[in-house]
Amino acid sequence: MADVPVRARHISVPEPAEAWAALGFDVDAFTVGGVAIVPGADELAVGAAGLARERPDGLPILHADGDAGPATHPNGARAVDHVVALTDSLPRTTGALEAAGFELRRVAGPMAFFRFGPCILELVERGKAPGLWGVVFMVDELDGLPLTGEPRDAVQPGRRIATVGRAAGLTTAVAFMTPRPQPGGAG
Repeated sequence: MADVPVRARHISVPEPAEAWAALGFDVDAFTVGGVAIVPGADELAVGAAGLARERPDGLPILHADGDAGPATHPNGARAVDHVVALTDSLPRTTGALEAAGFELRRVAGPMAFFRFGPCILELVERGKAPGLWGVVFMVDELDGLPLTGEPRDAVQPGRRIATVGRAAGLTTAVAFMTPRPQPGGAG
């Protein structure tokens, strides 16, 4: 187990900065909720602090340090809600993530959820070799987001989600989601 909790520090994405700007991100200050977003990478990958070992079960999760400052984006993104990883064996990849220092929070059917610093790592068993698949950003409002489909109810009660459509030309799956409802309050 790592000495400190595993914490996402940056997410490298294969799309150029212009593609992210078209989604309403300020790519000159491309941090979201304390996680830096690095466009133009060879693959979707995450840099994380506190790892006991890199590339758990082949997932592109590597050692990284540093802190990202706050930024304001025209699309209203204020946090990385979760990073989605796929696997062909939930038990094997879960074990590898735990050995790398991740704390398993819960298992729900074909999915496992791990705390990843300011966000969640959602692992989904889908019959594919382990790999990162997508990123979900938290926004207060889904209406008017560029290049997204019609907002719909999310799996989590009280939340809504809108996925970025193929017209955006991304290879990374991207969605925007409303915040978790607060007990006794709105949003």
